[in-house]
Amino acid sequence: MNILVINCGSSSLKYQLINSDSEKVLVKGQCERVGTEGSSITHEPIGKDKIVTSIDMPNHTVAIKMVIKKLLDKDVGVISSLDEIHAVGHRIVHGGEKFSNSVLLSDHVLMDIEDCNDLAPLHNPANMVGINSCKEIMPNIPMVGVFDTAFHQTMPTKAYLYGLPYEYYEKHKVRRYGFHGTSHDYVSKRGAKILEKHREDLKIIVCHLGNGASISAVMNGKSVDTSMGITPLEGLIMGTRSGDIDPTVISFIAEKERVSQSVVLEILNKKSGVLGLSKLSSDFKDLSQARERGNELARKALEAYTYRVAKYIGAYTAAMNGLDVLIFTASVGENNSKIREDICQYVGFLGASIDLEKNNVNGEEAIISKDDSKVTIMVVPTNEELAIARETAKLIK
Repeated sequence: MNILVINCGSSSLKYQLINSDSEKVLVKGQCERVGTEGSSITHEPIGKDKIVTSIDMPNHTVAIKMVIKKLLDKDVGVISSLDEIHAVGHRIVHGGEKFSNSVLLSDHVLMDIEDCNDLAPLHNPANMVGINSCKEIMPNIPMVGVFDTAFHQTMPTKAYLYGLPYEYYEKHKVRRYGFHGTSHDYVSKRGAKILEKHREDLKIIVCHLGNGASISAVMNGKSVDTSMGITPLEGLIMGTRSGDIDPTVISFIAEKERVSQSVVLEILNKKSGVLGLSKLSSDFKDLSQARERGNELARKALEAYTYRVAKYIGAYTAAMNGLDVLIFTASVGENNSKIREDICQYVGFLGASIDLEKNNVNGEEAIISKDDSKVTIMVVPTNEELAIARETAKLIK
């Protein structure tokens, strides 16, 4: 079965065509700057060179049509007709409390997803555009929605309630939801499999450290807490997001800088994090290199970042009353050995001990703890597209 995986952003569209039987990627690509000048599509059939084509894509329907055109192209395509696409799996950021599992995208389900738009105004409408565009072009192909929030719907009440008047939860569903759930689910499963253990028997902390970053506590196979909140702004210091702050900072800055609170929220989302702290970059490679050159702000930004990650690891160990496995994943977690080392310097009290030689890996599965470490420390590359393909195939079958 061939599954087309679609990840639709506000101005981008990522795609992969995956054979769900062999789990091999046939092609992957990305449409960038959709709806703006300078749009392009990067198409990469596996085993062949990337092809970058500059082409006007005024909306996501046109972008989907370009993807289909590339998939069918006699020179760079990988299928001969749309009949060879058996299902489409869509990443959907926010499912609220309505969706704790992946679902077939019926008209009724799409209405329920739209009801969640106010919880993720930057993400869900873009996801819906991708779904509707695919339905328009491929009306007879079944489609599945896979939610970033679904895996975390197992959190207990004590973990997801905020210390607000309860009526805001009752009326508006204001609570912690968490994100990156597809990644946390996949990585915790994969980590247990590598160790030849059952996830249901383990207490696992997954550190999904990319430009956006979150941590989850996975106890006996279920998410019991996670660092992101009602939106992806809460939690860790990230590439451009502030993470946890005193809420009154918003009104304080708005008053001092004479700007609206919406402007401050834009700053917290897009101009803060390690970018704001370093005055340099949101790219952790840039910051690591700058730190090596003696850049003090880069050093301070990275130290604040790793300290915050370590604090969450300690908190989630307490939440589970123990820890068996600590896993690093996503672009920073998989590829930056120094950041892993810096985080692990705080967790010795858990009996977790990193092996610096084993830690010298990038982008590959590895156990990086010492043989006598009481906590197994691992690197497990995430694969959200494969996870979406698996969920889609399971529902279609």
